[in-house]
Amino acid sequence: MSPKAPPDFHEVVAVARATEGEDSAQQQVLREAATQARERVLAEVQALPNLPGVYRYFDAQAGVLYVGKARDLKKRVSSYFQKDLGGTRIGLMVARIVRLETTVVRTEAEALLLENTLIKTLNPKFNILFRDDKSYPYLKLVSHAFPRVAYYRGAVDRKHKYFGPYPGAWPVREAIQLIQKVFKLRTCEDTVFNNRSRPCLLYQIRRCSGPCVGLISPADYARDVRDTERFLLGEQQQVVEELQAQMMAHAEVLEYEKAAELRNRIAALAQVRAQQSVEESSLSSLGRDVDILAVKVAGGRACVNLAMVRGGRHLGDRAFFPTHVEDATAVDVDDDASADASVRTARSEQKVLQAFISQHYLQGTPPPLLLVSHVVDKDLLLALSEQTGVKISAQHQPREQRRIWLEMAVKGCELALARLLSEEGSQRERTRALVDALDLPVDDLDTFRVECFDISHTAGEATQASCVVFQDHKMQNSEYRRFNIDGITGGDDYAAMRQVLTRRYAKLAEIVTAEGPPAATAKVRLPDVVLVDGGRGQVSMAREVFEGLGLDVSLIVGVEKGEGRKVGLEELVFADGREKLSLPPDSAALMLVAQIRDEAHRFAITGMRAKRASIRTGGSRLEDIGGIGPKKRAKLLQRFGGVRGVEAASVDDLAGVVGISRELAEEIYRALH
Repeated sequence: MSPKAPPDFHEVVAVARATEGEDSAQQQVLREAATQARERVLAEVQALPNLPGVYRYFDAQAGVLYVGKARDLKKRVSSYFQKDLGGTRIGLMVARIVRLETTVVRTEAEALLLENTLIKTLNPKFNILFRDDKSYPYLKLVSHAFPRVAYYRGAVDRKHKYFGPYPGAWPVREAIQLIQKVFKLRTCEDTVFNNRSRPCLLYQIRRCSGPCVGLISPADYARDVRDTERFLLGEQQQVVEELQAQMMAHAEVLEYEKAAELRNRIAALAQVRAQQSVEESSLSSLGRDVDILAVKVAGGRACVNLAMVRGGRHLGDRAFFPTHVEDATAVDVDDDASADASVRTARSEQKVLQAFISQHYLQGTPPPLLLVSHVVDKDLLLALSEQTGVKISAQHQPREQRRIWLEMAVKGCELALARLLSEEGSQRERTRALVDALDLPVDDLDTFRVECFDISHTAGEATQASCVVFQDHKMQNSEYRRFNIDGITGGDDYAAMRQVLTRRYAKLAEIVTAEGPPAATAKVRLPDVVLVDGGRGQVSMAREVFEGLGLDVSLIVGVEKGEGRKVGLEELVFADGREKLSLPPDSAALMLVAQIRDEAHRFAITGMRAKRASIRTGGSRLEDIGGIGPKKRAKLLQRFGGVRGVEAASVDDLAGVVGISRELAEEIYRALH
């Protein structure tokens, strides 16, 4: 029988605090156990090697606190435990560490790659995290005898040619429109191109040269493709000069129509170049491919503004707002706590910038030059260069035109951050207004949580309930839930509400009864308000459920439609017997309640419609059969006109559908009968 593991340090401290006032002998035992737990962690630190690697800190709940990389694991990790960090944020983090894990790697570049992979997958509380779920769009030249230009988002391959990335969709589409106007490359799919018998409308409006029906020779089209590539690579002046030479050559042999067409192309290019917000001289001084990065930290939030120049053309900028900034920027044992506020802010901004560079550029091909508002660690650039295969340099405090560009990026960063703080301030005020209107004893508005329920069905068919969550002053989409309601009379909204509330809170009620209310910061806890879309009837049903579960009925608030069911006249109904609350139509609290209620309704009705469509088409019954995927299901429904036709079909009929074997046909027949 294995010996019982000693209690974790964090658990021991929690128990010790909860048992203040008990006999001193028990407290002495707890203190000794805490000391043993602490010594166990320190022993692990002392055993670390002096090699590069990545380290991870865990708390008592096995949650990841921090992920870091180090050139020397032992030296770096030991520094967290050798100083008296007191009640600082880093001190609070170190006090919560009960376990650490390390991974030894060969080089710092490998450590950088692993660190950022773990940060994005584990989402540690004390790391700066940039969330960018959307990939960047590219302009794509599809390989073909007559290549086409297309908008593309996704992983790139070597089969085709890509230009970018662009900061957003609009610059790509604008570039495609320019290429259509000047170089007249096709944009149609190959299936359309291969089956044309006459030119399309784009040819009529002079946006395509008509290669599909042979209105341009392969050599001339290939020349237009080369000019397009050179233009996108920043060789605009060379392209214009060659077009001028071609125009003069056609004019000399009296081919005035061709000369006029080239003249129009040159004019269009000149117009585009004149519309550029940056002069050609400034672009040439910047280089063809440059990223300009500026960062600002204020009010516990941070913003990184990325301006992109590709092929000598400014493609626009994009603002990024990381999470965990306030905690993450405080976790550095090398920082001097005695430094003034401006110095600490500058250090925080430098950390945010370096976190962005490491997380952003590991996923794609970076440009060779970065203009940055703060100094970037040379080791970071070397590691990135080694990992991406691009020699990257960063310039801080540039001069002349580069300085103007960087100042513009900094200004854009300041404006974006100010806008974010203003929006968050107004959202926080709405939360405060609701808390005040309901007279709730909430100390921390950031943890204030509302869960709202709604029932949706069509004449009793496909009944679904939704639960949406509002916390941290915004809707938390990842915590939304849908509930299929079964075993009730169709159209009985009260029974549906009883079922969804019971399923949602039954297990949580057991935890609350056994251990007491979870902390406000716990991952699973009761909300501060439970909104139900309905009046006294639904509120009474919710009250019965909560009383049966032993939960506080004062959490329940019903949203009752007002006179004439008009928006803005809703009234709040309470389960604990308080009088109805009518708020002014322009009340921030009422607006927030209406937003949460409407989101619950939207989420419920979209789920109900999907379920109803699945039931009516029989898709769900077919999906439950092994070996039936979307394509085979579509073939079956198309062949027999719906699920009823599939049910009426014999095994021989089913086996006659392309892709359905005899064995699968027999399985389908058995499943539907």
